[in-house]
Order: sequence, then C-alpha cells, then structure tokens
Amino acid sequence: MSFQDEAQCDVPRLSEKHSGIPDFLLEKARAAKAGIFETRTKQKTARSRLPALPPGVEEKIFNDAIDELSKELGADNVEKNDKPLRDGWYMDHPNTHDLMTVLDEEELVPSAIVYPSSTEEVQTIVRWANKYLIPISPISMGRNFGYGGAAPRVRGSVLIDLGRRMNKILDISPEDYTCLIEPGVSFFALYEEIKAKGYDHLWVDVPDVGGGSIIGNTVDRGVGYTPYGDHWACHAGLEVVLPTGEVIRTGMGALPGNNTWQTFPYGFGPYSDGIFSQSNFGIVTKMGLTLMPNPGGFESFMYTFQKEEDLHQLIEIIRPLRISNILENVAQLRHVTQSIAARGRPRTDFYKGEGVIPKDVVHKAAAEFPVGDHSWAYYGMSYGPAHIRQHKLAIIDAEFKRVPGARRVDPATLPADEYFWSRDRVAAGIPEIDELRWVNWMPNGAHIAFSPVSPIRGADATKLFELARRRHDEFGIDLFPAFCVGLREMHLIVELVFDRANAAQRKAVMDCLRCLIDDAAACGYGEYRTHLVLMDQVAGTYNWNDGALIKFHEKLKDALDPNGIMAPGRCGIWPKQYRNRGWEMTKESGENSQGDGVAPPEKK
Repeated sequence: MSFQDEAQCDVPRLSEKHSGIPDFLLEKARAAKAGIFETRTKQKTARSRLPALPPGVEEKIFNDAIDELSKELGADNVEKNDKPLRDGWYMDHPNTHDLMTVLDEEELVPSAIVYPSSTEEVQTIVRWANKYLIPISPISMGRNFGYGGAAPRVRGSVLIDLGRRMNKILDISPEDYTCLIEPGVSFFALYEEIKAKGYDHLWVDVPDVGGGSIIGNTVDRGVGYTPYGDHWACHAGLEVVLPTGEVIRTGMGALPGNNTWQTFPYGFGPYSDGIFSQSNFGIVTKMGLTLMPNPGGFESFMYTFQKEEDLHQLIEIIRPLRISNILENVAQLRHVTQSIAARGRPRTDFYKGEGVIPKDVVHKAAAEFPVGDHSWAYYGMSYGPAHIRQHKLAIIDAEFKRVPGARRVDPATLPADEYFWSRDRVAAGIPEIDELRWVNWMPNGAHIAFSPVSPIRGADATKLFELARRRHDEFGIDLFPAFCVGLREMHLIVELVFDRANAAQRKAVMDCLRCLIDDAAACGYGEYRTHLVLMDQVAGTYNWNDGALIKFHEKLKDALDPNGIMAPGRCGIWPKQYRNRGWEMTKESGENSQGDGVAPPEKK
C-alpha cells in the first residue's frame, strides 16, 4: 500500500475489527488521522537488515520451526516479518515494529508474528519456543505507544499478537460490577458492550486514549481518571500461561467451581498476581476487572493559574484535598505548552525558530484561545448528587483561590472542540481520542515519556519541574509536563515529542531522557513505567542493598523460565542465557540494542 493510499483509507470500525473505533468517535478519528498524515513526510522504506532472526538460531532451523508452527496454528496465523515496515497510525498501527521508534526502525523488530485464538494455542506456542529456544514477545494489542508499542526488546523474537483472535468479553456481571475479558478487548469495546446491554449503572475507567487493550494497560500499571484510576488495583483474577507452558489461575480462580474470582482478588496463600505485572514471567490470557458504580451525577471543573512559581503552593493545596477525597479523581495539572499543543496544530504555526519555543510566544498563543493565558491548568471532576457536589466544589474553590490570580473557567464559555471537554468525558468513563492531537506538534510526530513518581509535595514538584526544564533547555526540546495526582503520590508525566524521521531529534530525546533518569534517581525519584530502550537503566536505579531486588527478579526468572524464552529483557529482567553478554542498553550502548548472542543451552 502506498503512502497516498494509506492516507485515504477509512478508519477501521469496532464493528468490523477488534482494534477499530466506535461509531460515536468515527468522525473525530477521521479528523485525527487527517491531521497526522498532513504533517507526515516519512514513507515506507526498503528493508536493509533482513532476515531478522532470533539470536542463536540459524536461518534454516528457524524456517523449519516456523513451518512447524504454521501447521499447528494454520498458515494464516503465522507470518514472517520480511516486508517493508508500514507505520500506519494509532487506529491502524503496526505490529512489526514500534510506530514511534526512538531508534533505527529496524533495531527492535520481530522475526515473525503469530496469532493464537485460545489459551491452549498460547500454550502450544510457548512449548514450541522452548523446543527451538526461540524468544517470544507477547502483546495484547500493541498500542503501548511512547513505551515501545508492539516492538520486542530482543530483535528477532517471535511476536505473539494475542488481540487479533483473543478479544472476547467473557462475562459482565451487573450485580457484582465486574467483568472478565481477553487481551484484545479495548476500552472502546468494553464501553460499547456495557452500553449495548443497557447497564447504565456501570462505568469503565478509561485512560487518555481508549483504543488500547485493558489487559495490556493494566498489567503495565497504566492509569485512568475516575476514582477507579489505578487499573492494577482494580483487577481481580488472572489466567496466565507460564514460560514452560503450564496454565495457572490466581486468587480465587485456583479453586475449582469458585464464584468469586472477580470479586475477591486474593484467594489463599501468597498473592502471586504482582509478579505478572511489568514483568516477563507469564502471558496473561484472561483478567477480571472491577467496574465503577455510576455516581448519580458528575461535574467537571477547570482552574488556571498564572505563574509557573505557583506550582509549589498549588501542590501543597492539592495534597490534603486529594488525600481526603475532596479532589476525587486522578486529575491532571498541565503546563500551558501542552495546552497549546493539545489543539493539534504544528509547532511551526506558533514558532519557526530553532531551540525551545520561547515563553513569550507560548503565552501570546495561549491568550488567543478560549481558556486564556495561564501557566498551569487543573482538570478535575466532582461526583455524586448535586448538593454533595456543590459542597465539595465550594471547598475546592476557596482553596484554589488562595493562589493569587487563580481563575475557575466557566465551561459555558468553551466551544465544543475545546480540550476541556475531552477531559470531561474521560473523567466520566467515556473513551476518547483527543489526546492524539498534541503529537502533531512535530512532523512525523512521536512521543516518549519521562515518568517519575514523588510525594504530593510542593518542594518535590518544583524540584522535578526545574530538573526537567534544565535538561529540556540543554537539549533543545519543548517541555510538556503534567502532574497526575494519586491518593498519596503523584506522577510527573513529561512527554518528549519528536520527529521520528529526524535522527538528530531522536538522539537529542534519548540523551535528554538518559540524563533525566539519572538526575531524578539521584534525588530519590524513580520511574513508574518506561520505554523498552530505557528499561535497563531504570531497573538499575532500583539498586538498594547492592541490587537485591534485581537479583530477586533474576532468581524468579531463572526458576520460571529456565530456557529464557519469555520476553527477555523486559523491564530490565534478563534470563541467565543473556546476562553479562552486552544486552543491557545504557548511555554507552547508543542505538545498539543487541548483545553478543546467547549462552548455549546447559547439558541435562
């Protein structure tokens, strides 16, 4: 398919494809796609590094192994990754590479992609991988953009795309407010199914963009924006294929005939679910999820604050309100630069110069938009009956207006396409796609995140913001910070937006991130989640007591995955066959993600 044909293809619909868009978002998705392709210059290029083979596996043996797997799963469900790499876009994304790659695009690619239809077929693939010592890399839907997308950490791994054929909503319990789902169920799909069944008393907590897998987002500890925003805390019950091919069910699922798998997450004995989040210890094929009750009313609100230095006072005000649940949801405090980028217009509409966009240009642009000029914008939601909301909102108003110049924005003054309304819908459990727009800031727009966690304290917020500002200025990158405030902590999510076709920009972004991670760790701040190419560095910052936690993870890995086939290197966890062979990516390794082969299998 040519670049022009790709741009003109219609958006896939949810009624036709598990990864498609619901009809109520179709026109918005079409507009989003048009905006992306208007600024795209990067086209498909001929492959220069074929074949991509699993490390330590000869080409003939690999081809014979693929033929064997094709007979087991059906030829249509096994395909080699030997064609030109097509980027697509968010709603029609690739599983052949990282759409938003920060490396050479052929660095992190699978050798083949397979599509199981059941837990039993996942077991077949895992046993096959052990037989041939071929690394495998499972994805749910591959939309973990900004963190690696569908790419495997080890080039030449076989990608297991669970979502295409394992996308069933297995159960929704309107009495218990729970559901049971497979990996290919998106937030879009669950929302639509709940609406179709008339379960208006059930809400789904959704992240910024609703097209991703619920299981994929949850096991990577992603967040949403209602009171149920901690997705991992809201899961209950896993079915997992282990690296040797056995299947387990966690919690109450281990009890035959149980009826509480989705209502009580712990069961009896050690709580094992945690080792399957942000790890490479198994493949989750089913997951239970608790759903939020309709609160009986809700009301979004937005405040703007005029000065960057208001940040310290503002966070000190937010902390007691959040801990006491007066501020009820995982809200966002966003910087004005990202507010401007969220309009979906390219940077060149505002500034054509080199280096970081000047502050006066940013504020001049903000002043021309409906929200008006500001430095920080707080987006929140109050839930419950009107009289309860009014009481809480009055407290919030009095507290926020202690900040000189604070202003509550009247939603009635905002047009329908203002970003505020996207946050309103997301905080009400309605999936959206507006968050795609700020990636258009750069041509061939891509993003990657710096995501440290800190206490909800003004001093910490100020330190992290200044740290990020200093490094962004050094590397000439526009700063897009947003604080997402939990009950006892806050995540600073800094999105670094870059032109993925520009090697100099990719290098600047990587150099900036490498510095930010070390800077933050030196101050006691660790990342909660990161991109594939940064996982080794981030894992290395969690090194208390001579790296005791990393050593513990390696013991688990070697016990559960003796052949080292399951997503080697994910979250910095390497099996023994790869250790001390140069696979870890550091400041010194540059764009090379590969090590010096793997150790030969041990004789039994």
